[in-house]
Parts: sequence; C-alpha cells; structure tokens
Amino acid sequence: MKQYNQIKAKHPEALLLFRIGDFYETFGEDAVKTSRILGIVLTHRNNGGDRSELAGFPHHSLNTYLPKLVRAGERVAICDQLEDPKLTKKIVKRGVTELITPGVALNDDILNAKTNNFLCALYFGRKKLGIAFLDISTGEFLTSEGQADYIDKLLRNFNPSEVLVSKKYKQEFTTRFGNDFHTFFVEDWVYQEDFALETLTRHFNTSSLKGFGIAHLADGIIASGAALHYLSETQHSQLQHITAIHRIAEEEYVWMDRFTIRNLELYHATAGNAVTLIDIVDKTISPMGGRMLRRWLALPLKNAATIRQRHGVVSYFTKEESILQEIRGQIRQIGDIERLISKVATGKINPREVIQLRNSLEAIVPIKTLASESEEQALKALGKKMEGCDTLRGKIGETLNEEAPVNIQKGNVIAPGFSEELDDLRNLAFSGKDYLDKMLERESERTGIPSLKIDSNNVFGYYIEVRNTHKNKVPETWTRKQTLVNAERYITEELKEYEAKILGAEEKILQLEQQLFSRLAEWIKQFIAPVQANASLVAQIDCLSSFACLASENNYVCPVIDETFELEIKNGRHPVIEKQLPPDQPYIANDVFLDREQQQVIMITGPNMSGKSAILRQTALIVLMAQTGCFVPAAGARIGIVDKIFTRVGASDNISMGESTFMVEMNETASILNNISERSLVLLDEIGRGTSTYDGISIAWAISEYLHEHPARAKTLFATHYHELNEMTETFVRVKNYNVSVKELKDKVLFLRKLVPGGSEHSFGIHVARMAGMPQQVIQRANKILKKLERSHSSDELTDRLKPEGDEMQLSFFNLDDPLLEDIREEILNTDIDTLTPVEALMKLNEIKRMLTRKK
Repeated sequence: MKQYNQIKAKHPEALLLFRIGDFYETFGEDAVKTSRILGIVLTHRNNGGDRSELAGFPHHSLNTYLPKLVRAGERVAICDQLEDPKLTKKIVKRGVTELITPGVALNDDILNAKTNNFLCALYFGRKKLGIAFLDISTGEFLTSEGQADYIDKLLRNFNPSEVLVSKKYKQEFTTRFGNDFHTFFVEDWVYQEDFALETLTRHFNTSSLKGFGIAHLADGIIASGAALHYLSETQHSQLQHITAIHRIAEEEYVWMDRFTIRNLELYHATAGNAVTLIDIVDKTISPMGGRMLRRWLALPLKNAATIRQRHGVVSYFTKEESILQEIRGQIRQIGDIERLISKVATGKINPREVIQLRNSLEAIVPIKTLASESEEQALKALGKKMEGCDTLRGKIGETLNEEAPVNIQKGNVIAPGFSEELDDLRNLAFSGKDYLDKMLERESERTGIPSLKIDSNNVFGYYIEVRNTHKNKVPETWTRKQTLVNAERYITEELKEYEAKILGAEEKILQLEQQLFSRLAEWIKQFIAPVQANASLVAQIDCLSSFACLASENNYVCPVIDETFELEIKNGRHPVIEKQLPPDQPYIANDVFLDREQQQVIMITGPNMSGKSAILRQTALIVLMAQTGCFVPAAGARIGIVDKIFTRVGASDNISMGESTFMVEMNETASILNNISERSLVLLDEIGRGTSTYDGISIAWAISEYLHEHPARAKTLFATHYHELNEMTETFVRVKNYNVSVKELKDKVLFLRKLVPGGSEHSFGIHVARMAGMPQQVIQRANKILKKLERSHSSDELTDRLKPEGDEMQLSFFNLDDPLLEDIREEILNTDIDTLTPVEALMKLNEIKRMLTRKK
C-alpha cells in the first residue's frame, strides 16, 4: 500500500489500475468509482487497521473494462509490474506504463472507426486564441488561431474528446465555450512560446516550422506544443507516425458558426433519435473515408476549381458503374491502415494486424491501376500518387504466417522457412514422437528387448519402461529410477539430453518469435509516410465513390458552380426529410432563386407546419453539399460560390447561462449581422417571436431592412409569421414575398408545401392546435378571441409607421414643432459616433434621409 500511495500521488486525477498478480486492483475513491462505472463488486479490506474500499478485475479483461472507464470520461493510469516476481524476493517494482485519457487512446474498443479521436489544446493569447487538434490514433496534427467565434466553430466542427486548457483560464473557457467538452486543466508554464517551439522542432527534427507553413501562427504553435507535450506526460513517447503539422486555412473553407452547425443538424440532432445529414450521405465503406467525409462536411470548400474536380470524379463514377463497383469492392478489403500504421509506430501492433496491413496494401494495387488508367484527370492524379509498397508487402509475406494469431504468446507467428534456427527448434519441439519412436526402435534392436516403452511424468521426466521378464537384458549404461510391481523404469544419457532440449525448445521458440516479430515491426516504421499517404488517397476515393452511390440511389444532380452571386435551385428537396417519408408520399420540391440585384431577400410567410423551416434548411444543405463536392437533391442547381452560411432556426433557452429564448435568438442574430459578406447566405426563421408582437415585428422589420440596405447585399431567406412584413416590398425593391401554400377545406387545412409568389394572410395556428388534439372547448374559445382581436386591432397603423413614404418634400414645409424633427433630433443624439462603423454611419444617414423625405 505504501508503493501504491506513492504512485497514486503522482497521478491524483487518474483512476490507478494497480497490477497485483493476475488482477488489476483499485483502492479507496478509485474503487468506488470503478465499481459504479463497471458494475463490479465493491469489497473492503483492512490495511494496517484502516478500512479501505477495493474493486478489481482479471488482467486479461483489461480490454473489456478499460473502454467503459474512458467512455465515462475518466483518466486511467495503468500501473504494471516491471519485473518478474520469480526473480525477486522483495516487493515487485511497479510503475505507470500508460495513461489513457478520453483524448489519448489507441485501444480499438475505445475508438470509433469512422470518427477521429482528437485531443485539443487551447491557448488564450493576448489578441487571439491558438488551437491544436491531435489524433494519436491516426497521426493527424492540425493547428490554427483566431478570434473566439472562429475557435468556437472549430471546436464544434472537430468535436474533440478532450480539451487542454491552462488552469489560469478555467473560468474564461467555460464562459466562452460552455461546459459541453471534457476538459483537463494543465499548469500555465506548459503554454510558453520557447518551450512549444523547442518541443515541436525536436519532435519533427527541424530547425524551424517554416516548412509546415505555420511559422507565423505564434498562438497556434503554443497550443500545438502543449498538445505534443501532453502525450509525453501520458507516457506516449513513440510518435514517429506524427510526421507533420498542418494549418487549418480559414480562408479556404466556408464559414459556418456553431449555431449553423447545430441548426443544420450535420452530425448531431436536437431530438434524441432524429436522423442527421451524416446518417444520410455517408456511404463510405472504409474507416478512413468515414473520418474524411466528416471533415469535408465540416469544412466545405470555397475554391470553385477544386469543387469542380470533385464533381468531375463523382460524375465519372456515376457513368462508369462497373469501375465504381470494382473500386468499392477493393476498398471493402482495406482495413484501417491509418490506425494500423500508427500502432506500428507506437509499438502496439499485433501479428494479426500486420497481416491485415499487408492484405490492405495488396487491395490498393488494383485501385491504383484502375484510377491511374481513368479518363478523369482528377481521379488519374489520385491513382498516380498511390504507393504500391511492394517491398513492404513482400517482407511481411515472407516473415509472418498467414494464420498468425492476435496474441504472439500463442506462437506460430513466423512463417516456416524464414528462420533456420526457428525451424530446427520447431522440429525438435513438435516432432518428438517420431524421434522417440526411432529411439525405441534402435534400443530394442540393440538390447533385444521387444516391448520397450517410453513415457514421462512430472517426477522423473522422460523414462524407458522395461517389463520384469526382460530386465536382465538392460545395459549397464542405463540408470534405474523406479521399480514397479511388474516393471522397472530407466533413463539414458540420450533421453536426458533430449528432455533438456525439448523442455527449452518451446521457451526458445516463443522468445525467438518475439524477437523476429519486433524486428519486423521496427523495420516497418520506415514505411509510415507512404502508408499514411495511401490512407489519405483511399479515403478521398472512398468519399467520392460514396457521393456517386448517393447520387445514383437518390436521383441527385451535379450542381453548376460559378463565380456569380446568384443561387438558383430547381425542384430542391431536403436530403434528410425526403428519406423519412412513407414510400407512397412524394416530397414536394421547391424552386429558390436569390441574387444581389433583383431578389436579394425572400420573405416567406405561411402557417405553422407548412414547411417554411424545411425550405430554409434544404437551401443551406444543398449549398453545403455542393461545395463539399457532392451532387445535390434537386432537378438542377446553379450556385455562385458562397463563403459564409448563417442560420437562425428554432428556439432554445440557455438557462444555465441565464439567457432566455429571446436573448439566445438576439445573440445569434447579432452574430450574423456583424459578420455578413457579399457572398453570404443568410437563413432566418421566426426572428422576433420570443417577445411581444409589436416588439417582434419591429425587430424583424429592422433586421430585414438592415440586410437589404447593407452594402454586402447578402442573399437572405426570411421565414416569418408576421404578415406585416409583406408590406416591405412596397419600399424595398430587392425584397420579394413568397408563401408556402395551403388549401382550406371547411374546418381542415391541407398543407401543399409549395413555395409560391405572394404573401400569406393567415397563420392557421388554431387549425394546427386542433390537429394536435387540443380540447374542443379551447379551440372554440380561441376562435372567438381571434375574431374579437381582428376587429379591435389593425396592423395598418403599425406598418404605416414602419414603412417610409417615397415622395420627396422640402424641409421648409416642416413646422419646427413637427414631431418628425423631434424624432430626428432624438435619433442623432442617441447615436454613439465613437463606436459607429463607416457602413453603419452611411446606413444611419440613409435612415434620416428617409425620415426627412416622408410626405405629410
């Protein structure tokens, strides 16, 4: 227990699995946690008079129990026996051989095949934040830096399993990024520029980081150094598979904030069992392809040429069905070579996995041939980059037995004929019966004893048994060992030599096989880079072939990508919703057209449940899928490159941070308005509904006006219940009214889900309440109240106040006591000139001009 307490003191934050004989034991608080998580028995023992909790499991069950502990968010320190108990009379030396955390794991039972297991390190710099993502299971190492909203986007996109933060910024991290992440707080000294630079250059064996294109990212480098240092702190020192560090180039990818990623339900749905976009579009068949597809969806491209290259390969696959199926057939035979080669580097690979690596590399050869001979240039380029790895495949083939076991202790790992010494030992160990039969035959002939018998037991080992009737023929050179009633047992020098050889042979075989396998694994390390390159290339082909299958199965079309500012979708469909409909119910497709000159803002009105939100989401998803390289669910699509996608869809409270639904809505909308660009796509749903009607209408009107008047002229879809906003078209030329049509049938409403020009006058909220099963008494009362309100309140006065009139008039017509001048005075006095941007100043001036030119 003294030894345990010393080791536990070095890892106070981790569950310590303490190896005692054939068991891993936990004590005290660790035992209580372990028992609860694993569902194993919690016992007690007295240690020097102190009562201590105890929970443990057999050491060979480690791979069963370890994943459960890590998935529960625990850090687990594995403390093994560092010497053979047989060779010491003292307490066996023990030490922590590995520290497994949620973000640092190599165990297949912990990892998800199609998801990266990223460790993230975050650095709070003076002006920016630095961030790094490192997956020890694949060797991927990425870094970037930026403002808090960009870092927040990356955290949501990459969804790290563990985030490292300085203890100094513990509160600030929670305030900015919430408490959704598994965090570990490290000492502040780890985040030092000199220390980080030295850590990285020493690892990559370079004098600087210029070759990786990250030398200018000071904050990113500090975060990257902290991530790499953490691996050494968790006893992971064999990291040859981390061969490079890459910059996440913000300027190359479409901007999507965390609200958009959440609202579009790319990977995670707000409802428990809802289907996400990745569930629908992921037709990849390799782990590498699955992981890359997630990255592609998180980071859609802005480079039109690269997007078109991807579309070209997808188009080729859809036309060449036989080649597509042949390539996918080969991909199915490829294991997770990215993680297999990482296991080689970290010394964690087993014989069966090396055979799997060889077989996977052999399946790449026909893919390389098919791709290289393709007429599609982008696919041909991928094929030519692939490595055949002939030397590696040949060496593994001649070294290992094809049926090599997972556990090297079981033997029969090395192929016959590879090692003469090993073959001799195997002949000795496993051909014993033949040897003994020949010895018996020889001794019977020499002595004239016809019924000799060779056997063995635990007391004497091997012996020759002679019946009493022939014992007078036994040679003097034989040594008698045991007398039985009817026989005598003897040993000979030859038998003693044979026994010594055979007893040592099995142990020597095991040692020699381990040596030869370790030598092979070390030799394979020189092929880490080409195998990783092959993994990336296979992943790309897997993703593109997946897109082709998706397009063929669901009637998707190739979108036209150009440099215009227009967005035109013909008969667009929602890729997720259409798959959830019953087979006999067709999806109602819709057209959408947006540009910066004629139809910049589409105001969509319509009743609840009519499909307004679906149209918004499907527009964003079609753009995202197109710029990922995928075909889209539509009859046709022409997309001028979009650089930012913003959505404000659905309502959600943030009670833990003291924010109401309306406050969350305003925060998200403010983020959109402060970041729009001329290539942005903005999707707003029911803005202003979280407050009173007049407040809501005013805010929605002002936001729409801001978007219309902003120099960027961002393409916008605005779904609303406020029919008053239909009046905007009279003043704002690029605002167009559309509605999702319905058909009234007596007391029922039929949702046609078709987007048609013109505004809607009704919300049909009471009809929806009836459909939901609201008591009839409530429905009747609601109808009476609605009619009363419609008689007593008119929205005309409000909209008259909101919309400016068009005809000009002279200032001389104004009376000095005119309330309008008082309004202008208030507007100017309440403007904070110190914080006003040039764009906002021009917009403010335009607003005052409108007020002055209204005709009384």
